[in-house]
Amino acid sequence: MPRDPRTLLAGAGLRPRKGSSQNFLVAQPIARTMARACVHDDEVGRARVIEIGAGTGALTRLLAERACELVAIERDPNLIPLLVRELEGTCARVLQGDAVKLDWGLLSGEPREGSPRVICGNLPYAVTGALLRLAVDRCREVDRVVFMVQSEVAQRLTAAPATPAFGALTVFVQAAFDVRRLLRVPPGAFHPPPAVTSAIVELVPLRPPRARETEAFRDVVHAAFQSRRKMLRNAWRPLVRDPAVLEKAAATAGIALDARGETLDVEAFARMASALERQSEP
Repeated sequence: MPRDPRTLLAGAGLRPRKGSSQNFLVAQPIARTMARACVHDDEVGRARVIEIGAGTGALTRLLAERACELVAIERDPNLIPLLVRELEGTCARVLQGDAVKLDWGLLSGEPREGSPRVICGNLPYAVTGALLRLAVDRCREVDRVVFMVQSEVAQRLTAAPATPAFGALTVFVQAAFDVRRLLRVPPGAFHPPPAVTSAIVELVPLRPPRARETEAFRDVVHAAFQSRRKMLRNAWRPLVRDPAVLEKAAATAGIALDARGETLDVEAFARMASALERQSEP
């Protein structure tokens, strides 16, 4: 059973570093729920897991009881000795490093049937976007991603078209993953309590994905949301030299150029990107 992070920090003479967005999970029921989301009951003893931001090991210890292979990444060098002591005798390997530069190849070997590759963590707010981008880029290398994020971010990840939270982040993540919001996490679940509510989200890679993230796909998505109130005709105009090309591509994709980007689903963006690529072919 993991020990209370407040006790561990006090015993090591450490305090949470506000500048590093250190909010340590202290609610054990929530930690247990997250551990079960990372490693399902029928996967115990077979899952291979990387945890981002292991902190004092509140989640890590629970993961070590369920995984066959566990790499715990922590950026703060002051926490490494504490983690090593807490995880002694478990399957966990502790590494000090920056999660944004994470080598997802730390999960050994190729995909194995019944042995899911899982990335998880209570994400520092400042690097949430970068780590979600990394997850999208490396989605083919994992079988499940379970992140603790701000509730506002969870809303964006699960948003539907034509809702206020729907945006570029939604499109890129939903193109690669099936996204589920699992649990609301109140500020009091952390030490110190953050100023925002959090949520646990599960991202399961879509195979095949809803859209292939090409340069053209990135361009049409970014342009559509750069000025949300612009009609697509104006938002996408900088992407082509000839307005007739834009009109023809939109007609091919079945998209009305007097609509706004927030009304399109992932597949519509993919169709537009494909139509523009075909129009630009010599």
